[in-house]
Amino acid sequence: QVQLVESGGGYVQAGGSLRLSCAASGRTFSSYAMGWFRQAPGKEREFVAAVSWTGDSTSYEDSVEDRFTISRDNAKNTVYLQMNSLKPEDTAVYYCAAVRSFRQGDAIPIGSWGRGTQVTVSS
Repeated sequence: QVQLVESGGGYVQAGGSLRLSCAASGRTFSSYAMGWFRQAPGKEREFVAAVSWTGDSTSYEDSVEDRFTISRDNAKNTVYLQMNSLKPEDTAVYYCAAVRSFRQGDAIPIGSWGRGTQVTVSS
């Protein structure tokens, strides 16, 4: 089973950038598609982005597609989320998870969640 630790969150002004990392343990990391999700206060957890196990294919939620980039380094067992042009509505706790598929509609989380990393964007 893959265990996950997210990092890289913080406080940033609107228009700024952050790079999130998700370090995974377990030899099977490279076998899984991986996704980023977020949960804002009072809201349900939602899909943000996903990447195939090879790293060649990605998908994004519409509101982040032109601003965020998901990538992975299987040699380091790490998946990244580069977030640019951040907006106050991006404020949330961000989580990574192994997913069933990199395709947005089928990016169903499987296995356990990490603790997440807080991203706060001020206006």
